[in-house]
Amino acid sequence: MDIIEKLFNRWRGIDYPFLVHANGSLRFDEVANQEFVDLTEVNSGDVVALIGDFNPQSILTLLQLIDKGVVLVPLTVDTRAQHEYFFDSALVDVVIEEGNIKRITHNKKHLLIEELRAKQHAGLVLFSTGTTGRPKAILHDLTLFMQRFETPRPTLKTINFLLFDHIGGLNTLLHTLFNKGTVVAPKSRRVEDIIATCAEHEIEVLPTTPTFLRMMLMSGLIPDGIPKSLRIITYGTERMDQPTLDALCELLPNVEFRQTFGMSELGIVRVKSQSSNSLYMKIGGEGVETRVVDNVLEIRSKARMLGYLNAETPFDKEGWYNTKDIVEELNGFYKVIGRTSEVINVGGLKFMASEVERIALQFDHVELAKVEAKRNPITGQHVELTIQVSENFEIDRALFNGFMANHLPSHMQPRRIRFGKVSVGHRFKKQ
Repeated sequence: MDIIEKLFNRWRGIDYPFLVHANGSLRFDEVANQEFVDLTEVNSGDVVALIGDFNPQSILTLLQLIDKGVVLVPLTVDTRAQHEYFFDSALVDVVIEEGNIKRITHNKKHLLIEELRAKQHAGLVLFSTGTTGRPKAILHDLTLFMQRFETPRPTLKTINFLLFDHIGGLNTLLHTLFNKGTVVAPKSRRVEDIIATCAEHEIEVLPTTPTFLRMMLMSGLIPDGIPKSLRIITYGTERMDQPTLDALCELLPNVEFRQTFGMSELGIVRVKSQSSNSLYMKIGGEGVETRVVDNVLEIRSKARMLGYLNAETPFDKEGWYNTKDIVEELNGFYKVIGRTSEVINVGGLKFMASEVERIALQFDHVELAKVEAKRNPITGQHVELTIQVSENFEIDRALFNGFMANHLPSHMQPRRIRFGKVSVGHRFKKQ
């Protein structure tokens, strides 16, 4: 049975919308009246780039493409500057945008894509979003990925903050569709608009990023602007800092904060926070194993990707994946304290960039902080810090410098402090 047919059966007799978007809403009994994209030119096994968002046409086209058995490459307009690179890396045959279909002619083949075609399985290509190196093309067996949605699970009214080309955004969409929930697509991802949308549509779950939560915290719109309907805020995709989490928990005592953890290479893994105000989490789920080697978390997952299309496999011979996340372990719970790339070595003394950022964020009116290691001819490296302060607030630089000196040993103290904007990308992660 096709996915669209399964969803029609699940939604039969339900009169509330499965999608609320900028131009209205859509119920499943209205889907038949929608203008579907003509996909007769698209063949099973084609690699198809779908440039879209959480709107009716994009969602219905996505479901049609899965039923067609294509290798799906979801993209957004935000990454348009990289699209040619994405098309080349994923061996894209067809590009679909706003209902327009364009075929790309090439003679390239990849063994992993050919294996999917031989099985007549759909595929999914996602691109890594790290800040170093060119994005890697991550290939999943989409037919197996979709099996996780067969088992009915509870769902809550969710705003789709994470993007159309993100594994978390797709997981939220499909989980909600298959469990008869309502997805609300935000008009924009500005703090004011997200909070207003949550209030207007009585949102119960807000999945977002630590950087966005920090921006919410400094906006002055919480707690008063947060609707009573909001029950859960999940955060992931980058490391959360304890001062921000503590402040949020104090201001929003009736909201449960849940940490998420995942990498597109590993599929979806289940995470349980030790408590709402704790950064310790338990990582597991069916077919997921964890271990720590030299303080770095490694994960083995049965739902892992098939491989990269433009890079060597990151898995060792036993299937373990090095996350490059440095963790502390406590009674089976892990706390991410930084990345291996964020270790700073000053004169042989090693520490995490996050330790310096945590102190900076405790100073009044500091909204965001970003630490970088710079080369130093004497000590090997030194710390440089950029901080972003509240709008219209003039920080006392001498007072801030004294604060940092009083709270950090000399080797961790920034040798240069910039007062300005901390760069935040379209995914609301620090860059």
